[in-house]
Amino acid sequence: QTISGEHGLDGSGVYNGTSDLQLERMNVYFNEASGNKYVPRAVLVDLEPGTMDAVRAGPFGQLFRPDNFVFGQSG
Repeated sequence: QTISGEHGLDGSGVYNGTSDLQLERMNVYFNEASGNKYVPRAVLVDLEPGTMDAVRAGPFGQLFRPDNFVFGQSG
């Protein structure tokens, strides 16, 4: 959330900033997706799917690409 805010992104990955400086290094942490949206350059890994569900349900959960979640199956 902090890094998104520093770069002028809202919870859905849309740039709402006011400074060119925010866009200058955007590609360090984010990739530009379709529709002028940005997604984090991240792979989230855990042994249980419950943790990933908590991330998805959080305020910035829709920011992450679904194929960047890697988790084990319970059982």
